[in-house]
Amino acid sequence: MPASSPRVLWKGAISFGLVHIPVALYSATQDGSIDFDWLDKRSMDHVGYKRINKKTGKEIARENIVRGVEWEDGQYVVLTDKEIADAYPRTLQTIEIERFVPADGIPFIHLDRPYYTAPIQRGAKVYALLREALVRTGRIGVARVVIQTKEHLAALVPAGPGLVLNLLRWGADIRSWEGLPLPDADARKAGVNDRELKMAEQLIDDMSGEWKPEEYEDRFRDRIMALVERKAEAGQAQDVAKLEPQEQASSGAKILDLTELLQRSLRGGKGPKAKDDEADEGEDDGSTRTKAAAGKRAAAKAPAKRATAKSAPARKTAPRRKAA
Repeated sequence: MPASSPRVLWKGAISFGLVHIPVALYSATQDGSIDFDWLDKRSMDHVGYKRINKKTGKEIARENIVRGVEWEDGQYVVLTDKEIADAYPRTLQTIEIERFVPADGIPFIHLDRPYYTAPIQRGAKVYALLREALVRTGRIGVARVVIQTKEHLAALVPAGPGLVLNLLRWGADIRSWEGLPLPDADARKAGVNDRELKMAEQLIDDMSGEWKPEEYEDRFRDRIMALVERKAEAGQAQDVAKLEPQEQASSGAKILDLTELLQRSLRGGKGPKAKDDEADEGEDDGSTRTKAAAGKRAAAKAPAKRATAKSAPARKTAPRRKAA
């Protein structure tokens, strides 16, 4: 399959202290799994999902559909569209860093999905400054970011020439070890003796090597794609109308002097304000913007959106979780 050029998924800014770094977000991964689209075999049109009552099997009119959250077994709480929309975070185009933690301080189990960030709107200098400062201090940034109306926890990690934004699983989404049939944490109590441990270590040494991702391939995908290629070359490929892509809005940025913002951040946000916003806007020695400017622009551009998925209301008692 032909390789596609990088596509901007999101535009906003990295924020720490009073400093803002305008960046664009790109996917750092690609889904290698097979996507089986539903097609109408008579016309080769795309097939969508119908609104079907699972009990009666009958189609339901849109106005008769409400959204509910299961509270207890068989009991649901119905929420209005406004209640769901009010619970959504406001779409601020900011990767808001809340804390810097040791680079090895986040367990792998919390890592979810990586994205590349790249500077835009004259943000290269301060982008490089943050990247190098993180490398030298051995830290990564823990941040919040809203993408497509959903708030995520994320880690901003220096990697080579850039910064990777890796979405994290919330702590409440990580299951406990409790209840699993695990051996004792003490190897001796688990019945492991020194001789067995040495042999296991030797086996690991014999099988050790450098991580080379290109050596590992999705064999199922390769077999399916080989089958697709054979059938296509045999003239069995059929034309299907493409769906129109949706456009994404971009946000602007107000430029302020980097040194001044760093000094004000170290003073806890205190210090003289920029004397002339219009003059600051024309400077390109460091690419930053104030939180106030970012907040005003984001608030003006981000009205509350309607919910598009099941949402749980905030409550004192956590909802019952279903097994994955």
